[in-house]
Amino acid sequence: MKKFNIRKVLDGLTAASSSSSATAQPGTPRENDVIQETLQSEHFQLCKTVRHGFPYQPSSMAFDPVQKILAVGTQNGALRLFGRAGVECYCQHESGAAVIQLQFLINEGALVSALADDSIHLWNLRQKIPAILHSLKFNRERITYCHLPFQSKWLYIGTERGNIHIVNVESFTLSGYVIMWNKAIELSTKTHPGPVVHISDNPMDEGKLLIGFECGVVVLWDLKCKKADYRYNYDEAIHSVAWHHEGKQFVCSHSDGTLTTWNIRAQAKSAQIITPHGKQPKDGKKPEPCKPILKVEYKTTRAGDPFMILSGGLSYDTVGRRACLTVMHGKSTAVLEMDYPIVDFLTLCETPYPNDFQEPYAVVVLLEKDLVVIDLGQIGYPIFENPYPLTIHESPVTCCEYFVDCPAELIPALYSVGSRQKRQGYSKKEWPISGGNWGQGTQSYPEIIITGHADGSIKFWDASALMLQVLYKLKTAKVFERARSKEEKANTDIVEEDPFAIQTLSWCPESRMLCVAGVSAHVIIYRFSKQEITTEVVQLLEVRMQCEFSDGDSPDPGGDQTPTLPTPGASSSPQESEPPTQPSTGSNSSDGPRDNKPCLQVRSSPLKQSPGYQVELVIQLVWVSGEPPQPITSLAINSSYGLVVFGNSNGLAVVDYLQKTLLLNMGTSELYSPSDPYQRQPRSPRKTRQPSGDNPTKTSCMSRLSYLYSESVKKLRSSHLTTLDSNDGSNTSEDRCKSPTSDAKDNAFTRSRSSSVTSIDRESREAISSFHFCESFPRKTDSVVSPCLLVGTTQGTVMMVALSLPPPGDHRLQQPVGISSCGTLVTLKGGILTMALLDATGTLLPPSYEPWYDPNASDEEKEKSRRRRPASPPSTQEGQDSQFAVLCSEKQAKVVAMPSQTRIYKHNITESSFVLRADVVQMAGAYCIACFCANGHIMTLSLPSLRPLLDVNYLPLTDMRIARTFCFSNLGQALYLTSPTEIQRITYSQETCDNRQEMLSELFTPVETPEAPNKGFFKGLFGGGAQSLDREDLFGETGAGKASRSLAQHIPGPGGMEGMKGAASGIVGDLARARIALDERGQKLGELEDRTAAMMSSADSFSKHAHDMMLKYKDKKWYQL
Repeated sequence: MKKFNIRKVLDGLTAASSSSSATAQPGTPRENDVIQETLQSEHFQLCKTVRHGFPYQPSSMAFDPVQKILAVGTQNGALRLFGRAGVECYCQHESGAAVIQLQFLINEGALVSALADDSIHLWNLRQKIPAILHSLKFNRERITYCHLPFQSKWLYIGTERGNIHIVNVESFTLSGYVIMWNKAIELSTKTHPGPVVHISDNPMDEGKLLIGFECGVVVLWDLKCKKADYRYNYDEAIHSVAWHHEGKQFVCSHSDGTLTTWNIRAQAKSAQIITPHGKQPKDGKKPEPCKPILKVEYKTTRAGDPFMILSGGLSYDTVGRRACLTVMHGKSTAVLEMDYPIVDFLTLCETPYPNDFQEPYAVVVLLEKDLVVIDLGQIGYPIFENPYPLTIHESPVTCCEYFVDCPAELIPALYSVGSRQKRQGYSKKEWPISGGNWGQGTQSYPEIIITGHADGSIKFWDASALMLQVLYKLKTAKVFERARSKEEKANTDIVEEDPFAIQTLSWCPESRMLCVAGVSAHVIIYRFSKQEITTEVVQLLEVRMQCEFSDGDSPDPGGDQTPTLPTPGASSSPQESEPPTQPSTGSNSSDGPRDNKPCLQVRSSPLKQSPGYQVELVIQLVWVSGEPPQPITSLAINSSYGLVVFGNSNGLAVVDYLQKTLLLNMGTSELYSPSDPYQRQPRSPRKTRQPSGDNPTKTSCMSRLSYLYSESVKKLRSSHLTTLDSNDGSNTSEDRCKSPTSDAKDNAFTRSRSSSVTSIDRESREAISSFHFCESFPRKTDSVVSPCLLVGTTQGTVMMVALSLPPPGDHRLQQPVGISSCGTLVTLKGGILTMALLDATGTLLPPSYEPWYDPNASDEEKEKSRRRRPASPPSTQEGQDSQFAVLCSEKQAKVVAMPSQTRIYKHNITESSFVLRADVVQMAGAYCIACFCANGHIMTLSLPSLRPLLDVNYLPLTDMRIARTFCFSNLGQALYLTSPTEIQRITYSQETCDNRQEMLSELFTPVETPEAPNKGFFKGLFGGGAQSLDREDLFGETGAGKASRSLAQHIPGPGGMEGMKGAASGIVGDLARARIALDERGQKLGELEDRTAAMMSSADSFSKHAHDMMLKYKDKKWYQL
């Protein structure tokens, strides 16, 4: 059955659809009609592929000891399943209610989840995309605890009222058997015992159920006799209960930090009371109370002492101490500190049978922001090395980029340098969560994800074949001195916290050049090397980018610069001057404005640089007359030209990182030529500065989300490019810049860190929003391509800057680079997001690059690999267009023919919303524009005709984190940060959607359940072994009757027939195929049997005729024949 492709405009853009059709410029020759566009709407379909990272806000956990699969539930109803490295799965409950408990049907390929909305669900894990088979919604009681005995189909459910109901997990129907709280506790007790906090059956007798109530009462219930055998009372509230495997003792953990041990036949008094972390008084009094022990587990071993493992229970005088897991083994007690609070823990044991020696070998500890597995078999309890990509949020993610179909040698190169960064001291054993099988995907192209973080670190991830593995980590903060005191920090930083946070980055995979921009208005350029070096002095270049000039003032060429620059707009070379290697010593006294001072101090001591990315140059913007530098909003690097360009609300700067010189530093308004019809009059900055307290327009973006479709869309739109409306140059250092991680903390993406100017003034500031290096025609009259720079602004203007490069070799390092502005190319509605260049056949012309070479290698090796890739765009005759410039803004897209600069196509993408991210990507051998809008629509447009190919209302923008991290890549791949800890990958390719089932991993694999423990001769003879119970007779409809219909509502899940169909490529499909193969084999064997029978019949007939002939001629002489 062919999949239905949702391509039409679903909602939100119906009004704009009439004006959104691609239109050609009237009277313009349709040069691109000769281009055959192969992309059709059938090539596109949108679906989620896989989710990586740590489950956000985890709430519960379960483990299947036979399948060796771990399940984690979260507070927003998500379900994450983990097996061996690379085997992960994500599911979501529709209600979004918190998952309070999980229970595996061990080795059955199924899982029961209990939610905070009092519903339970049965998940089928025998298919690659798990689905819910049944649901049961309780109407009158709140679920507090669930218990499913091993190899049982009857699920016990405890409630807030203290009652216990029983559910058949096969049919998901309630049994008529109910244990009422008033029958369980003593009749003389007048108070309610509280919610049920624990249920478990006696390991040696399935007919005895242990029920723990919150008040401190524990009841051993006889299921057959329907009465309480024993009741155990303690003064303190109970949090958890654990059995000894022989079923004669159990342990309770209490709210006062004590553990009580009870013999089941001695209900009057506990056998032992201990306070693991309490101070024991000498006079025999009770120890001081401690914090509650939230959970205890009691596990036995054949060869030694049992393990008692607990969380919590620390004394109250340990204020500020981190959460701990306590392991008590024999006479030794180990307290293991955790980095985050403990949510839950599970002890992994060799056997799934509760009535056998448990033989624990590991403890899985689920923390609020991490998953830790402890090896119980080695001295010191080392942790296992975690193979899952759970460290995405180690520091909050501030930016993200996605590269598909990278050079093949990149991932091995990054892995080789990153493998040296791994920590030591891990357990030598293999990762114990080892279930499932990898998918059989056919995707073989390399994929790399780069994440920038709030602490200044950058992580490179191998994202090939729907997996994720960290390759290499770069710490950019090593370049700077750390502020030693608060006073020193306050004097230099313009950011309250996280001054090294990554704002944006530009990476050239072919040359491996990396350029990053941070929130403290700094840019760092890195080269990749396989050799370790020590840099004596870090190369530093300081840039003074001044605010726009005031009304009536004569245009100043971008303010004072360091070093001296040419007059902007003129095609002249800069005056040669050495860049300063030390920060300028500007005025920083209390009575004078701070000037010429960078926000961060570059380290002065030698810097040891390990193999990997090594610092080539540091660029810092400096304070100007008491005004802090404006954040960098756009960045680009080109390895072939040896140039880096960056811009903000004041203008742009071009740096030659080979010669370590500043080539150009000019305001945005000066890029316009004097005769430019699109030229805007510069606005003067405010002459007086208000105190930070008078800040009437300080609002976060999230507070304005409700106006997405209103007239204030323009204000919100201006806050979606990185940190632009904070660029007033008028705020104090304290209130102008706030940590970018506050976005992650507040679930909001804020560029408006604060502002004390009106929104009209803020809108009028024209900032640089996009750059693109290319080889094109700078002017209409040009007939030969030359190096150029396309500059896009927040006001929708695209300008062309011509670059004049010296010949390669020594001349490139000695002669200056010439730069000249060629004025406006075209204007669009909304800020410019992306720009690209196509040749006459519609093929993308990527920026030229220099192949990678090791900068620390010998000169001979450098020369071998440093041959510049020849730029081969076609030359053109006068008047004939041979290139197309593709330009996309927040509102529309245009295609312009070059060099004539005539508009060929225009498409209004949206009227009521605005585009957050746009990229020109390769898809099915052709190219298109992929867009993500603030109203949640994902769209693709063909090139060059801008025909709409896909429009799906995928994800309404409720979280600005998505806007900040959403990015498209080639071959139909895209991703975004769906939570502070998780990356969601999606595809907009029909082919990938069709192959998704094969690519996904399998959770369930056929494994034989281990044999039950042997009773032994004497236990079998005298009945000392485990006692079984016929639960069907006891809980079935014949024995217990029907349950009340109003108690719970049964809801059949969508995973019934649909789920079984989806399992066609999973284990069920394999079994079905095997069955078909057997049928075919049986049919062939049947045919063979028929043929054999026919031959036997023929042989019998022949034998009979032969016998008759023999009898006929038996007594005759030879001459009578």
